[in-house]
Amino acid sequence: MDGLSPAIMPLAAPKAPGHWQVATVKSIKQETPQVKSFALELPKWMPHLPGQHYDIRLTAEDGYQAQRSYSIASSPLVEGEIELTIDLLADGEVSPYFHEVVMEGDQVEVRGPFASYFVWRGEEPALLLGGGSGVVPLMAMLRHRRRACPERQMHLVYSVRSAEGLIYADELGDETTVTYTRSAPARWSGHTGRIDAELVSGPASAAEVVFICGSNGFVESASRLAVDAGCDPSRIRTERFGPSG
Repeated sequence: MDGLSPAIMPLAAPKAPGHWQVATVKSIKQETPQVKSFALELPKWMPHLPGQHYDIRLTAEDGYQAQRSYSIASSPLVEGEIELTIDLLADGEVSPYFHEVVMEGDQVEVRGPFASYFVWRGEEPALLLGGGSGVVPLMAMLRHRRRACPERQMHLVYSVRSAEGLIYADELGDETTVTYTRSAPARWSGHTGRIDAELVSGPASAAEVVFICGSNGFVESASRLAVDAGCDPSRIRTERFGPSG
């Protein structure tokens, strides 16, 4: 099994239950002015693979339903619950409800985990390229690597507009490189501007697999940089975040 530890298994994505279940909001953390993380306790929890997502469904009194998929931010080693990090979108149907209405102890309908392509199965080394809220599924990979196999090489390059929008600011360690595209913090000596060859070429030179997540423009640009840096296109996995909310 290529030396993968049991904590990284199974290599195949688990088969998600096809039915909805009612989760309880255990805790809420304000990550940025526009982003909150929600820890949800599940009555029928199952381990996920880093990179998978859950569907959330809201039902109004008149029967109208709104559904949205959100990437899991937590490691599968956190048993009994999942963490979903939700970006507030003004024209969304689900995210405003979570940001403006949901409180600890509330219940919501969820279903998952889903996805089998954009998942980390313990490949080493791995390069993660995230733009904005696209960092969420990458954080699940980084958190799981820290807990299950800290010896495995993994590097995150995180592109964000400003320090105000930096998600997981208290968790970004030495294996993370941040670049600010619009406004850098005072006395910032790191990289500024969009992700470029300088940021990608080093960690990409040894990467066996690359995960890229963000807006369409970010994914296209980062994918080209990874290929130009010598990464095998067949080992580049991408996920795009659309405008729905």
